[in-house]
Amino acid sequence: MKVLIAGCGRTGAALAVRLSAEKHDVRLIDHEPRARNLLPPGFPGHFRAGNAFSRPVLEAEDIEEADAFVAVTSSDNANIVSARIAKETYRVPSIAARIYDPRRADIYRELGIPTVASVRWTVSRIHQMLLHRELIPELAFGNGETLLVRSPLPPYLKGRRLSAFDVDGEIRVVEVTRAGRSFVPLRSTPAEPEDLVTFAVDATALGRLRGFLNKEWGT
Repeated sequence: MKVLIAGCGRTGAALAVRLSAEKHDVRLIDHEPRARNLLPPGFPGHFRAGNAFSRPVLEAEDIEEADAFVAVTSSDNANIVSARIAKETYRVPSIAARIYDPRRADIYRELGIPTVASVRWTVSRIHQMLLHRELIPELAFGNGETLLVRSPLPPYLKGRRLSAFDVDGEIRVVEVTRAGRSFVPLRSTPAEPEDLVTFAVDATALGRLRGFLNKEWGT
């Protein structure tokens, strides 16, 4: 995965190191050249000093080929502008932005930009959003250890009991929206086409849930 990160502060640098260790292609942009000093010696990614919402700078880092764009500068305005450019101009598939002022949350939401608050689990939260972008959490508890995730069920699961998704300590079906009506399912409730299901998920089990949703059971 090719990831562009706008902002090489503590969050951006930590996220870049984590993604690089997983062999992703990471590009960092920061207006302050000295920000590169937060990266460890031998960092395999690329750092560019420049404005993260400058199109020449973004294109120099091949944003047209990016799979994800993360805006974690120290400015909400810069994060909004750069994330919006990445989403609307370059059609980057996965976008995430850090937010400092919660009053701006509605702005991000209206633009379709997932956000994380300025708290200690920011890096883990963004990491989850990038690698499991089809399973964006609706709500997080504690420091992000437990998540609420909503997802439509694939057609091939029609007729299977929703309780078959339950994995003790990891995944639990807690709600279903069917034909516009929400309800708490019984253990015997079968899945129907176009069900929108809410899962309570341990953050470490997002990959397992994605596997359940992306391939037919037993394969």
